[in-house]
Amino acid sequence: MTKTDLTLDLEQTLYAYWEALGAIAVEEVTMPDDLGIVDTLVLQGDTWRCFELKVTKADFHSKAKLSFVGHYNSFVLPQALYDQVREEIPAGIGVMTYQPFDPARVAASSLPVATPGQLTIAKPARRQALQVPPAALTERFLASLNREVLKAKRLDRGLTGFTDEQLLRELRRRTATYSVYAPEDNLYDRFEAQMTTTAIETLQAEVDALAAELAEYKLREAGL
Repeated sequence: MTKTDLTLDLEQTLYAYWEALGAIAVEEVTMPDDLGIVDTLVLQGDTWRCFELKVTKADFHSKAKLSFVGHYNSFVLPQALYDQVREEIPAGIGVMTYQPFDPARVAASSLPVATPGQLTIAKPARRQALQVPPAALTERFLASLNREVLKAKRLDRGLTGFTDEQLLRELRRRTATYSVYAPEDNLYDRFEAQMTTTAIETLQAEVDALAAELAEYKLREAGL
């Protein structure tokens, strides 16, 4: 499922919050025994924290399983949403509220701003016994970290990590909605245009170099 911009902002801010505290966070960790998927799982020393990120009231009331299986379990909500659902937060479950930074003030800041907003503990979580054995949590946590490492490596390698057949298959898939009158919307047309531009630029550079050599030769012949 595609994440909304607001969800990504909450996620980025939550990562930065726990990173500053020396903890390790990873997203979308699948639990064993049909216990669902933890949106963000944080390991701080030997303490496990589970976070469910919700950005709308419909999202909050979703029938998706809440995987509150850690020592401490919390919702991460925009402040406006928390104001609407605060009476529905279960006992023992914490809440961190998100407030975005003012774009104008961020733009005017002389210091770099690493996150799009800030988090505040609106309701502390109460410690509970783990609902998943520590060894199983560790295994799922490491598997999710490994998934993120592989994604980063694939991104770093770019297209070199794909075979010609995979690239051709993807190109065919993207030409299913080929538009004759909108070449800027077609991957093949854009690729061909870029290749043509690159070829022209390369040939022009060679012509310019040859012209410079010819001019230099004529000057030498003329004794200049």
